Amino acid sequence: MKVSLRRLLLLGAAATVAASALVVAACGGDDDDQGTPAPTAPAGQTATAAPASPSPAAAYPVTVTDMLGRKVEIKAEPKTIVAVSPTAVELVYAAGKTVAGRPSTANYPPEAQSAQPVGTAYQPNLEAVLALKPDLVIADSVIHAQPALRQPLEGLPVPVIFAGANSYQQVLDALRLVGKALNATATTDKVIADIEQSLANAKKAVAGKNITAIAVLSDRDQTLYAAKSTSYTGDILKELGIKNPADALPDAGPFPGYATIAPEKLVEFNPDYIFAITPAPPPAPRLANLIPTIPPFRGLKAVTNNHVIDSDVELFVQAPGPRVKLALDAVAKAVGGQ
Repeated sequence: MKVSLRRLLLLGAAATVAASALVVAACGGDDDDQGTPAPTAPAGQTATAAPASPSPAAAYPVTVTDMLGRKVEIKAEPKTIVAVSPTAVELVYAAGKTVAGRPSTANYPPEAQSAQPVGTAYQPNLEAVLALKPDLVIADSVIHAQPALRQPLEGLPVPVIFAGANSYQQVLDALRLVGKALNATATTDKVIADIEQSLANAKKAVAGKNITAIAVLSDRDQTLYAAKSTSYTGDILKELGIKNPADALPDAGPFPGYATIAPEKLVEFNPDYIFAITPAPPPAPRLANLIPTIPPFRGLKAVTNNHVIDSDVELFVQAPGPRVKLALDAVAKAVGGQ
């Protein structure tokens, strides 16, 4: 069974060990480092929507079709909401609402920190969820799709909807779903319009540049992984029309949407840009800083042109959702100078 990449990173993969291992593989070194604490939210970034004018009164009960294709009746406008993944938390706040319960792994937006922890995204504490007497539970259609997690959540005696994202389009779909469920479509429509404008701006910045780029991350297994277009990160590159040589690689390794990439293959691809994702927060060594020090990589175009970009693990891997706008902006700024 393939392991979720988000699961590995949310559980705190030892990225410093992995980063050192890349140097070991290429240079013959022998370094070890500590494990990784949970990442913190990027400073100065906000994706939560300011509460807008209330949507027109919804005719409850309403029935929504969630992102697992389930029809769920919500009898009254939810007042007490529990979200059991970081993405679900961000979706609620993007809709201008708040959560009473959150997974301990969710640290964005900052105002969500006052909510009661209800286990982790991959081990939700259902007793803690029910203790909050929620009107609605929002689970993750990506993380919680597996039967072992899905079935206990579906068995809760309250309405449960599954909303998540593994692509740009799914972010928009999730916002529409949550907006309808929470009587907040006016707010989520504004967030969607803002995201769509960011995509248009990013495409304009990239247009005509004929750019190739690869997004890579390292893990504790001394392996380098490249995002394919079937991953959230790879889908962002695809949406912008950026050529991704990693799409030619066969699926391999434990992470859906990623392919193992040998150093010699990265040299062969020689992309214009490398988006380097480090699972650990500072002060752990950044993969973007380590790549240029590895002898086989020193002649890469991305290295010689200073186009190895340190990319935020939350935006690109751990919490796909409304902050896709910031991910698009980051790519546009890197490749288009925007």
